[in-house]
Amino acid sequence: MRTLDGPTDHVVVVGAGLAGLSAALHLLGAGRAVTVVDRGTRPGGRAGRVERGGYHLDTGPTVLTMPDLVEDAFAAVGDRLADRLDLIPLHPAYRARFADGSALDVHTGADAMAAEVERFAGSREAHGYRRLRHWLEKLYAVQARRFIDANFDSPLSLLHPDLVRLAALGGFGRLDARIGSFISDERLRRIFSFQALYAGIPPAKALAAYAVIAYMDTVAGVCFPRGGMHALPRAMADAAADAGADFRYGHDVTRLERSGCGSGGGSGGARGGSGDRITAVITGHGDDQVRIPCDAVVLTPDLPVTYRLLGRPPRRPVPLRFSPSAVILHAGTDRTWPGLGHHTISFGHAWKRTFRELTHTGSLMSDPSLLITRPTATDPGLAPPGRHLHYILAPCPNTRIGPGVQEWADLGPRYRDSLLTELERRGLDGLGAAIEEECLVTPADWTAEGHAAGTPFSAAHTFAQTGPFRPRNLVRGTTNAVLAGCGTTPGVGVPTVLISGKLAAARVTGSGSGAAVRVPKGRRA
Repeated sequence: MRTLDGPTDHVVVVGAGLAGLSAALHLLGAGRAVTVVDRGTRPGGRAGRVERGGYHLDTGPTVLTMPDLVEDAFAAVGDRLADRLDLIPLHPAYRARFADGSALDVHTGADAMAAEVERFAGSREAHGYRRLRHWLEKLYAVQARRFIDANFDSPLSLLHPDLVRLAALGGFGRLDARIGSFISDERLRRIFSFQALYAGIPPAKALAAYAVIAYMDTVAGVCFPRGGMHALPRAMADAAADAGADFRYGHDVTRLERSGCGSGGGSGGARGGSGDRITAVITGHGDDQVRIPCDAVVLTPDLPVTYRLLGRPPRRPVPLRFSPSAVILHAGTDRTWPGLGHHTISFGHAWKRTFRELTHTGSLMSDPSLLITRPTATDPGLAPPGRHLHYILAPCPNTRIGPGVQEWADLGPRYRDSLLTELERRGLDGLGAAIEEECLVTPADWTAEGHAAGTPFSAAHTFAQTGPFRPRNLVRGTTNAVLAGCGTTPGVGVPTVLISGKLAAARVTGSGSGAAVRVPKGRRA
């Protein structure tokens, strides 16, 4: 594995989101001095927090899986997850509601889920579920260390016996077909394939290897942090600060100073000298500029922002293809509905057509499938007494193939109304009238946050954008910069973003990252 050249004693991490915080903890554990710089006023990045009228809204991901990866980050500095965060296992992990009126609770325990599948679709499907679960476990075991938690220096890094094992498991076939080889009920197949949307590819075209996301959701288990998802980055930032990290909030990075230019040369972008080594991170403009010297830098902003700071994007044979986006309605209400779980997936009749609209034709879903998260089902303290929070996520095309940023100014409110009408038709009667506080997020808002193509899900996981073919976390032309976040290795999602921070730290410190050196709690750099 290639690592950064030269000294790496002091590392500046740009961005206090989950990737940056993971990198910071692993770097601290390896004995590096760390400064974390973020334009926001608190940690979290995409996993942020908005407060409206006593409602505490998580602005980013709502599903937390693979808590061992969180534990790994805390352990890098001699800390423990249990001392920082109260994780509540969700049972069931999801509730699925289908257009024909049927419903299914998705359990992560094998026996509980088999019993639920038998009730829902019969004993033959229950047997198929057990076979599917066994396959998912083997699939994850083959991919975890070699293809997910791994730094790639070239496509040749794939040449390993695990590649043969992955092929033997059918990992290079199509996801939908492979799931269908175990279970035939079309509704059940959706439960184990809708996760392909996270990867930005229809299940009929996605590699079966992406079923590892279904493993994380339906086998490994789903948790929820008391205090909301924002409690996770807040706890990670506290652990990093206690281990000696210096946090600089409200500092927008405007350029990277390069070797050969001195302390004030250059202006704008990465024009801070022509050397290949970054010597300082510059925040602000004019008299408000702050220079933070560094030996190395970890960059976690979205790819366009990162490449602008570095001066140029890497050369690729074809342009990056981006995942679909999402419209999110945060609704604080004076009531809730008994048919909702903590996480509820409300499926429409359409399925293949839905993915075609999201990824090909660029039109809004004509028969939407929606994720409804009700965090107050698990933590009532996120809303005023007797009130409830509902997070409604509607996938939509990104701005490169669908409605553009300007169109969403008028389209957003109209689409919000149509979603409420549809949900009321599906049984959430009186939803619109029950809303006391709300926040609507559209692709225009994601664009304003700096996300390419107006999507928070970054580059799609096509074969040409996966593993060693995904934008690398080492970039040419710079000897001491490394990338982390959902746009680089290994990809999109809370678990993979946490891994990306660990992998970035390993590029700085050498293989093993922060595992080799543990820092007692309370140590100051």
